[in-house]
Amino acid sequence: MRIAQIAPLWETVPPPAYGGAELVVSLLTEELVRRGHEVTLFATGDSMTQANLEAIHPSALRLDPAVKEHSVYEAIQLSRVYQNAQDFDIIHSHIGFGALACAQLVKTPTVHTLHGTFSFDNQRAFSFAKSQPYVSISNTQREPRLGLNYVATVYNGIDPSTHHYYPEPENPPYLAFLGRLSPEKGPHHAIEIAKRTGYPLKMAGKVDRVDVDYFEQEIKPHVDGEQIQYLGEANHVQKNRLMGNAIATLFPITWREPFGLVMIESMAAGTPVIALELGATSEVIAHEKTGFLCQNVDECVAAVQRIDLIDRLACRQHVENNFGVKQMVDGYEAVYRQLLAKKFEQNGHTKGLSKVLQH
Repeated sequence: MRIAQIAPLWETVPPPAYGGAELVVSLLTEELVRRGHEVTLFATGDSMTQANLEAIHPSALRLDPAVKEHSVYEAIQLSRVYQNAQDFDIIHSHIGFGALACAQLVKTPTVHTLHGTFSFDNQRAFSFAKSQPYVSISNTQREPRLGLNYVATVYNGIDPSTHHYYPEPENPPYLAFLGRLSPEKGPHHAIEIAKRTGYPLKMAGKVDRVDVDYFEQEIKPHVDGEQIQYLGEANHVQKNRLMGNAIATLFPITWREPFGLVMIESMAAGTPVIALELGATSEVIAHEKTGFLCQNVDECVAAVQRIDLIDRLACRQHVENNFGVKQMVDGYEAVYRQLLAKKFEQNGHTKGLSKVLQH
C-alpha cells in the first residue's frame, strides 16, 4: 500500500523526550516500512525515518521561537498532502480536526486517529464531518453523542525490545512521575502521595508555556532536591531507567486521559502503575495485577503500601501481549484494508483490490 502519514508539527518524529502522538506515528511508520509498504511521512525536517520524508518546517515548531502561528505550517502541510492525494491509497491523519475539510474533497480515503479529547469548539468540526472514518485509541475516549463513524479502536503500542526490564527496584526505594507538569497530569497529587507515604518522588517531564504559572505556584515550592526531585525533561533511556528503578509509577490524572503511554512504558520496565481511575486507565492497567486503579488520593496512598503484591514480570508480559507495536500495526493494517475494500466496492472495481493490498 501507498500510505501518507500526517504527523503533528509541534514535535519531532520520533520525539527526543516527551511526545506521545509523535512516538506512535514513528513506531507505526517504521513498522509499515518494514512490512513492505510505501510510506510518506509529512513531518518536521529534523524527523528521523526510513519512510519518504516530506519536511514542512526544518525543526519542531515548539523549539522555534520565530514561529508565532502554528496553523500556517499545518495549512502548508495539508496542502502538500492533498494536492498529491492521488499518489496514495490511504491517508492517515494524526493531527485532530485539521484534515477534516481537505479529506472531504478527494477520493483517497483518510482515516483520522484521535489522539486527544473533544473540546467545546473542536467537537463542532468533528460533528460536521462525522461520516469520515475515525480510530479511537481507547474505548472510553469515544463520545457517542457526537455520532462519529468509528471504524476501530487501536491501542497505542511501544516496542518492548527497546525498553529494558528491571526485575527489582532500586534501593533505597522511590516513586516516579513522568509526564507534562500540568494540572491534568496530576503532579500535585503525586507530590501529596509521596509526602503522605514518606517515599522520595523523582519527577521528569516538560513544562509547556501554558503551564508555567501552575508549575511555579503548585510544583516548584515543593521541590527540595531530596524527597521531591524534579529532573527536567528525560529522553527514552532516562525515562526507562527512572521508571524501571522505581517501586511504582504514579499516574494520578485529573482528566479523561485518552490513553497514556507512560503507563505501558512503566509496565514494560516491570514497574507497576498506581493511577486514578479516569479515562483509559482501566483499559490499560490490570487492577491488582499490573497496578492499582484508585478512586481518590487516599486510595493511591493505600496502594503504595500494597505495591509488593504486584509481580513485576506480569507487568512486562501484560505490555508484550497487549500493547506492542506489532498489535498496534496489525490493527491499523486491518483498518486500511477495510477502507480500501469499501472504496473499491463503491467504485465497482473489486478486482483491483488485491493488487493494491500486495504493494
